[in-house]
Amino acid sequence: MRSNFRTALSAAALAVLFAAGSARAQVTAAKGYEPVDDTPTVRPGVTIFADYTYQEKPEVKDAAGNTIHQNSFNVSRAYLTIAGSLSHLISYRVTGDVQNDNNAADTSLNGSSVFRLKYAYGQVNFDEWLGKGDWIRIGANQTPWIDYNEGIYRYRFQGKIFTDAEGFLSSSDYGISGHYNLPSNFGDLHVGLYNGEGYNSLADSNGANDQKAFQARFSLRPTPGIAVINGLRINLFYDGDNYLKDSEKQRFLAGLTYESPCINAGFEYLDAKDQKTPGGADVHADGWSAWATPRTSFGLEGLFRYDELKPNKDVSGKKQRLVAGVAYWFPLVKGVSSAIMADYTSVTFDKSLGKPDTRAYALHTLFSF
Repeated sequence: MRSNFRTALSAAALAVLFAAGSARAQVTAAKGYEPVDDTPTVRPGVTIFADYTYQEKPEVKDAAGNTIHQNSFNVSRAYLTIAGSLSHLISYRVTGDVQNDNNAADTSLNGSSVFRLKYAYGQVNFDEWLGKGDWIRIGANQTPWIDYNEGIYRYRFQGKIFTDAEGFLSSSDYGISGHYNLPSNFGDLHVGLYNGEGYNSLADSNGANDQKAFQARFSLRPTPGIAVINGLRINLFYDGDNYLKDSEKQRFLAGLTYESPCINAGFEYLDAKDQKTPGGADVHADGWSAWATPRTSFGLEGLFRYDELKPNKDVSGKKQRLVAGVAYWFPLVKGVSSAIMADYTSVTFDKSLGKPDTRAYALHTLFSF
């Protein structure tokens, strides 16, 4: 009987110890705590811009001397991306830009596609200390203005936005930049120090100049708590650079952007100064762009855009661009985009500029994941 009592007592003691151990193992963290995941990740991605374009004007001559309307199927861009994280503090991205190059130094490449690096940067995240979306990047990374606007415009696959299309800014450059989100969703600030020539040029690293570009964009959301106009932001941008010492290269931009379930829209005004050689002519250009993309709840959208540029304020003559189109965005999961768009583009020049007008019809497509 004593033996049975001891056995029962031992079994009870083991049960208590096991229960205590299980209780310790099942203790949960305080409410609101999210454990840090430092598992390294790798995410591949592909973006393709493919189109068919019919050029109504100007007409061109073929190899036999016949007058024709140029038309072709094209892949204007193919981005290959590897992105991910080393930990919750460190992330990275590498994107290769594959495009046609008819101006290659090696003429055997003319008419072929070439590969160049668009993004290649490491990122330090400050979410734990400053807030979500705050970081520093170093390498070939996004410049403040174009990346911000393209995220709202969403029609880069049809064509570049105004300041990129006219060659005043590049979407990526070699340098270091930082991003900070204002508290309570009042806006954000993106500041960077770059080579200034853009990602498609290694001029600074080849010793062509010792100048650096300071770029900064500040976007203010004046009414973050009012649903109807929550998507309105006031934007200011400055780019201070030099081609060479004492040869200024400056851009100032001011504009508005608006996002809502029914329409996205934007307006920007550009003021640019370029003095490519010390003591040379200081060319002062200005212009503006306005666009709107009304949308439906079933994927059908429109695009209406007008650009106007005066390349030199001291010389009469303007360049005007009109874009109109209709697009369908396929219903896909988050992180994947696919769209098809029929559009018309007209570019006209005042006679004093001495350039031919162009008119084209196109079918553009986007495939991205």
